[in-house]
Amino acid sequence: MKIVLDSNVIIAAFAARGLANSIFELCLKEHEICLSERILEEVESALESKLKMRREHVSFYSNFLRKSSVMGAAVDVDESVCRDRNDLHVLGLAEKAGAEIIISGDDDLLELRSFKGIPILSPREFLERQRKADRRHMAGKEAARPKKIHERPKAKYR
Repeated sequence: MKIVLDSNVIIAAFAARGLANSIFELCLKEHEICLSERILEEVESALESKLKMRREHVSFYSNFLRKSSVMGAAVDVDESVCRDRNDLHVLGLAEKAGAEIIISGDDDLLELRSFKGIPILSPREFLERQRKADRRHMAGKEAARPKKIHERPKAKYR
């Protein structure tokens, strides 16, 4: 599944071991992360200024993100769609990339709930949705497992 991670989710993932970090690792393992140069610039700036990370560490993380994500550009989005003009880029990237989900901690984006059929979820909402999907998937595997016609008798221990 193609997923756009907003810069605030990525920054939180690098800041601490918590929900955002779990989401980030899950997306790396099981999904396709869609990013843009603009999102990377926001991440780099925050890692340096807010988290006081050394430049060489910021470069390391930036290169890692470039290599492990699909980099793309955003289409223009009408300014009336979202009250914060800075968030239009995330929406335009999701549209252009054909993303199936946007994960963000930004209230201006979360208020929209979706954009052109793309759900906008908080990290917690995404994790809950993922867990439900995993349970459905596992239940389907249980149901699909063939039943044994003949079982060996259990050994009796005395």
